[in-house]
Amino acid sequence: QVQLVESGGGLVQAGGSLRLSCAASGRTFISYSMAWFRQAPGKDREFVATINWSGGSTAYADSVKGRFTISRDNAKNTVYLQMNSLKPEDTAVYYCAARSGTSYYTSLNAYAYWGQGTQVTVSS
Repeated sequence: QVQLVESGGGLVQAGGSLRLSCAASGRTFISYSMAWFRQAPGKDREFVATINWSGGSTAYADSVKGRFTISRDNAKNTVYLQMNSLKPEDTAVYYCAARSGTSYYTSLNAYAYWGQGTQVTVSS
């Protein structure tokens, strides 16, 4: 079992930056691959970024590639999402997710553990 708590969301102007954090409970964080998903009003939850257990492998949605960076600090049981050059279409609730296993997955259904979400709003 792992519990996830996101933080770092807020209101930012287009072109600005935010860094989201996701703190995980437990002593087995290193055995989990992690991901960020987002859900805009009236839309399905969608994949944003994922990272494997070591941080050595990552993947991104095409819509955020080159602007967002996922990373993790296994000593702090924390995964991050650095978001640069934000656009109004990035506005959504951002969710942290975890799955037991060392490889990453981009599918929402692969993740068993979810945080409560943090709101990101980008104004034009």
